[in-house]
Parts: sequence; structure tokens; C-alpha cells
Amino acid sequence: MTLLLRVLAPGSAAGMIGLMSEAPGAKCGSTGAVTVSGRLAKAIPELRRLQKLLLAGENLDGRILTDFRDALNHVRNTAWSAHQYIASQNTDQDSAGVLSVLAGERVRVAYQLCQAIQADLKSSDITFQPGHLIQLSIAAKSLLEQLGEVVGAPK
Repeated sequence: MTLLLRVLAPGSAAGMIGLMSEAPGAKCGSTGAVTVSGRLAKAIPELRRLQKLLLAGENLDGRILTDFRDALNHVRNTAWSAHQYIASQNTDQDSAGVLSVLAGERVRVAYQLCQAIQADLKSSDITFQPGHLIQLSIAAKSLLEQLGEVVGAPK
């Protein structure tokens, strides 16, 4: 069984990370032609090129730079979790600790997304589609109910 990572950048449909299992020999991606390892190998040179551009410091948008940093941190933490998960599987150790770290990372990212959405809602430069806000409101209410059951109702 192979471990796959699904990393969605902030602003994507879910904005979360997850671990998924896939049958041996299966491919990742919409074309099915590139494995996760292959995609990672291809990403490394692009990241190095981006690093050079960032060092030049020209035409940087602070908000996009923040989103980029958050995404990189997110991927870094997910890669660490995946590595730990694989190591635990190879040594027949319990993977619950790694999965707990991954769940904690999702909570951290959700908090950051909430902060960013709050700032976006205050901005007069951003126009939201009402349907998306309704969906977010429904999901937030459901999450609040579940959180209330776990940590207690807010006072």
C-alpha cells in the first residue's frame, strides 16, 4: 500500500491536507502518469528558481508572499508527517501519533484560513459569491457544534 498526500493550498476548495492510501502501482495526478515522488522531484528545481526570484525582491505582493509561505510550511509539515507515517509502517509501530500531528496541522491551517477569511470579509476590494459564503457558514456552524461537544460550549 502506498501513502499519498493531498495538499490543497489556502484558497482552494478545502484548504486542508490529508493522507490517503492507494493500491501499489497506482499513479497520482489527473493524468495518472506521474508518481508523487516524480512530482516532488520536478518541484525541487522550480522551488530553487522561485528562491532566486524572491532573493531579488522585485515586485513582491505581501499577501501572496504570506500565502506562499503558509503553503510551503503546510507542505513541509505534511512531508514530515508522511515520512514519519512511512517509517512507522516500516517498523510496525503505531501510526496514531503521526496521524494526531497531522490532525493538529489541519487545525493550525484552519485557524490561519479563518483569520485570512475574516480579513477578506473586512476588505472592500474583495467580492465573494454568496453561495460560497453560505456553504462556509453551514460548514462553520457544523464545526462549531462538534467543537462544542469536544471542548465545551463557548461562554
